[in-house]
Amino acid sequence: MTEDLPTTDAPTEDVTTTDAAPEAPATETPTPEPIVAVAAKPTAGGWFWGTGRRKASVARVRVRPGKGEFKVNGRDMTDFFNEERDHKNIEAVLEATNVTGSIEVQVKVHGGGFTGQAGAIILGLGRSLMRFDGSLEPVLRDRGFLTRDPRKVERKKPGQPGARKRFQFSKR
Repeated sequence: MTEDLPTTDAPTEDVTTTDAAPEAPATETPTPEPIVAVAAKPTAGGWFWGTGRRKASVARVRVRPGKGEFKVNGRDMTDFFNEERDHKNIEAVLEATNVTGSIEVQVKVHGGGFTGQAGAIILGLGRSLMRFDGSLEPVLRDRGFLTRDPRKVERKKPGQPGARKRFQFSKR
């Protein structure tokens, strides 16, 4: 038997064999959709809650749309906090989110001193505003209003007058 060999003037097809599996049809990988923050539902009365802690202080903050009142333990914020630095730190949260004058805030705070209470209110206010409007989260997080300050008072050690202070050393 004779085999017919291709001649040089006829075009030949380049056939390559591979051991690979046949290609699967191209499917598009789904692109992840952007995460859209959804605001939590308000409680009875239309309040959005947030709890803040700092040192030994705990603040329970409630927020709802309103006239811009800010009450701390039933008193006006400027009456409750004497230091202007505390006023500015708390108002910085409202100014950063552009809600000054358009929301009503009520706070119950206890424990610690004025600085710890102001820090607890800042964290609680940030958390409640995030529940109020989820789109405020990036602004609050970038400014540090959603980050708890973990520092606490160091305990007193036995045989010392304080946490780090030592009694005066006497050689003789």
